[in-house]
Formats: sequence, C-alpha cells, structure tokens
Amino acid sequence: MLVAQQLRVKGRHYDLVPPLTIEAAVGSLTLAVGDLQPQRTALALTLSARMKPSDGLVSWGQSSKFKHLRRHSALIDSPTVNEPEPHLSVKDLVTEDLALIPRRYRGIRRASDWLTVNSFEDIADALVEELPAARRLELLCTLALANPEVDLLVVDSPDRRGPHPQNWLPQLQHRAQDEGRPLCIVATVAQVPEDWQGRVIRIENPTAKPEEPSSEGAREPASTLEAPEPVTGQLTATQYAAAEPPAIEENSPNQPLTAPLTPLHATDSSTAQHRATPAEASEKQPEEESQELR
Repeated sequence: MLVAQQLRVKGRHYDLVPPLTIEAAVGSLTLAVGDLQPQRTALALTLSARMKPSDGLVSWGQSSKFKHLRRHSALIDSPTVNEPEPHLSVKDLVTEDLALIPRRYRGIRRASDWLTVNSFEDIADALVEELPAARRLELLCTLALANPEVDLLVVDSPDRRGPHPQNWLPQLQHRAQDEGRPLCIVATVAQVPEDWQGRVIRIENPTAKPEEPSSEGAREPASTLEAPEPVTGQLTATQYAAAEPPAIEENSPNQPLTAPLTPLHATDSSTAQHRATPAEASEKQPEEESQELR
C-alpha cells in the first residue's frame, strides 16, 4: 500500500502541493486532480520517489525509506521530466529503456525481440509522436513493467493527450486489477471523468505566501519630509530682517555695557566727530611745528 501523510511540496512563491494525505492499495486506481500542471507533476515526482517532499512522509508497504519507494515505483510520461523525445522511434525508445533495467532482470536484451514478444512489432519503426494516445500509454506502461520489482505506477497527466478518457482510463483500470500482477496506480489528471466512480483526491490550489513586514520603519514620502536645518549658525539677510531683537529686562546681567551703535546716516552732522584722513594729518603737522617755533 502507498501511504502519504501530510505530504507537502514547497515552491518558490507558494506551495505546489499543500499538505495532502493519500492511501492507495494494490489493485486500485486513484485519481489525483489538480488544476495546474506544475502541481500534478510535483505530486507525481514525489509519489514515485523522484523528488523528496518538503514535509510529510511517503511509504510503500512497511518501509518509508526513499530508496525502497524508488525501487518499487515507476514514473510514466511526465512532461519535461521523462516523456519520450518526439523525434525518437519506438525501437530507439525501447533500446534506451531496457538499458535502465537492472542487469539481473534483463530477460530480453534486444529491442527487436522485446517488441515482438510484447506485440509491438507493428510500430517498431514509427516515431513516438505519431502513436495514438492509447497505444503510446500501453507501450510506456509495458516498458516500465519490464522491471519485475515495479508494483507502483504513477502516471502524470494522461488526459493531456486527448479529451477522451477512453484513451487511458480503461487501460489503467485493467492493469491495476490484473489478477496475474495487480498494481497500485495513481494518475494525476486535470479533470475527473464523468463516469468515474473510484477514489479521487483533490490537490488544493496554491496560495501565495504573505509578505513579511520589514523590520525597518516605514519611511515618509519625500514630499512630507522637512527641509534640513542649515549647517552653519549664520543667519541670512532675510532671516536677520525678520528676526525680532530679544527683550532685555532692566538690571539684567545680560544687558550690554554700552549703548547700541547708531547708524551714521541717522547721526546729526553737528555732533558727528570728523576723523582726519592721513593726507590732512600730514598737512596739519608742519603748521603745528611752525607755531611752536614762533
């Protein structure tokens, strides 16, 4: 039995797979429905042990070891992960996949022999992209089951190959309930078929992570900032004219010892003292000396 408890896959901006619990037994087909392709692929990769979950536990049988799940599972036709290259021929694809099977399980090593034994010789020379959806899925599942240790098939978005569930649903049901080799199959799909009555698991839509508030305080807009005070203590002409002189109380220790200077333009000419210039002083000096001699 496949058991996933609180399985979670984190993305860059949101959880690709929010916490999810799955139980799928051998002999059953389970559909996991997700609206987004990255969701479906992330779940398929995790259930097949091609990617470790961010949180939670995935176990197969009595073991929760990652290698144990990887050895007994197979990922089928995952977009951009292991879907066959469209330019490959069926024979080349079989050659590559048979080489990945452990050596001790390689019963048939030649691709042509394998194609004949498994009734695919009619499409040996065809390109993979030319195959009908049902035939393509049959080929990929049969190749995965060439490894006898595989008991779990995880099929990624088989419904993307066409709108008709008949291309994939009856085939997966038959393989899961095969009496000779029952399997546990999980298929990720974008929509549940109308006539499906089996088990369905819904992958919740991801939600963006809320942005954490910054530890720094919010800055005010530039328009509301006050202008910085001048660096120097000198007043401009406009500020000096607008400033009021400080009021000085009588007998205040801060009162100036001398009266304020009076501007020259406001002084009476009769009381103004005249200072002699150097030229006038040099003319008066000889006159004073002659008077003293007299």
